[in-house]
Amino acid sequence: MKHLVSTDWLENNIDNVRLFDASWHLPKSNRNSIEEFNKAHIKNSLFFDIDKNSDQNSNLPHMLPSKDNWEKILSNLGVKNSDHVIVYDNSDVVSSCRVWYNFLYFDHDPNLISILDGGFKKWIKESRQTTSEVKKFEKTSYMAKENSNLVLNKEQIIANIQNKVFELIDARSKERFLGLEPEARKELRSGNINGSKNMPFTQLINQEDRTFKNKEELSLIFKKNKIDMNKQLAFTCGSGITACILGLANSIISGKKPVVYDGSWAEYGIK
Repeated sequence: MKHLVSTDWLENNIDNVRLFDASWHLPKSNRNSIEEFNKAHIKNSLFFDIDKNSDQNSNLPHMLPSKDNWEKILSNLGVKNSDHVIVYDNSDVVSSCRVWYNFLYFDHDPNLISILDGGFKKWIKESRQTTSEVKKFEKTSYMAKENSNLVLNKEQIIANIQNKVFELIDARSKERFLGLEPEARKELRSGNINGSKNMPFTQLINQEDRTFKNKEELSLIFKKNKIDMNKQLAFTCGSGITACILGLANSIISGKKPVVYDGSWAEYGIK
């Protein structure tokens, strides 16, 4: 898998890939992803709306859409199965990882879906070119297939508390995990899923340039958090976004595709 590409690599290959800005911000941030995209983005990018391109029939946030809907979404965006897709974001929660996971779930070639390491923030910091123009792409006929083994539902999470088939790792902050900080969504209680372990996603990111730590550093962080790499790992968080950051890090270490509890605390934590 080509998990990450550098800003240098993207600048040199910008006309040979499909680019998506998948910025998503926590509700309390008061930021508007689409407005920010319209002002400035990397050339050839389209905006990928994580909330709209999800299951619109669910009362939970940004759940996986159906296979048919995913095919429609990507076809309307002009994506071909043979495209190398690069996803980036300008978010504090590295939301591009969620879209990377969605592509894998719907069986895009794992060698043809990558994250821009450091995202838009690094791109801007390096004074690279941006535009406000939005390129038009012809509609395609994208074909998807579901990898249902990459997603977990609430029943599987509850069963795992007893049978311990997989190790569940929570990407939220320590304060939220321990129930010391209230959840942003008022319908949710504080706390965590019984038997889960906490590894805040911020541990995996270099704070100075928002790039991922290298494979050796990531392995050490998993080890320090007492994650058993011999067990099947699954990831959870507040609503299925930052769980995918842990999933990407684990994939860099192990080469395995991530398994995510899609509903995460937004479902499990309902009062």
